[in-house]
Amino acid sequence: VEEPVVVEDETPEEPVAKEEEPAPAEPVESIPVETTKTEPVAVLSIAKQVDAEVKVAMKAKDKAAVAALRNIKTALATAAKDGGVDSVEDGEAVKVLRKLAKMRQESIDMYEKAGDSGAERAAAEKAELVIIERWLPQLADEATVRQWVQAILDTGDGPPNKGKIMGALMKDHKDELDGKMAQQVVSDMLAAAA
Repeated sequence: VEEPVVVEDETPEEPVAKEEEPAPAEPVESIPVETTKTEPVAVLSIAKQVDAEVKVAMKAKDKAAVAALRNIKTALATAAKDGGVDSVEDGEAVKVLRKLAKMRQESIDMYEKAGDSGAERAAAEKAELVIIERWLPQLADEATVRQWVQAILDTGDGPPNKGKIMGALMKDHKDELDGKMAQQVVSDMLAAAA
């Protein structure tokens, strides 16, 4: 018994119609574009950055970061309200953040003195301090402060006075240094000079 032979239709396939390529465009008079100038990139203010970070932390469900960022946001809003403005400028925001950082550092010191009973709370305060420090400019290190104090001592009239030296330091470098560290440096340098 022979098996039936199946013959496939051998009709030639119809060629697939190709899409016609568009005709070349007619030349258009080009518009000169300046490539040397760039538009300034919009930089968000600190307050706007904090708002954005709150949203990111909420989406990430990071409760500690949300709490810390909301504290910062509240402090900035309070400062704006006290100043009678809608939003604080970055310079004012840095002052507010410095106060918050100082409060956190004092809390950390207090909890660490409490020993084991304050260890958990100290860790939480340290985490908040790290978040606050994101927007703070770096403070001068001890060597830089020593140079500033030495420059004041070199130009000073009469015997060195701790109050006058600190006044001059704060006048010229208030936002650049840690006042507590500056006081220690001034005391050390005056004691060494005596």
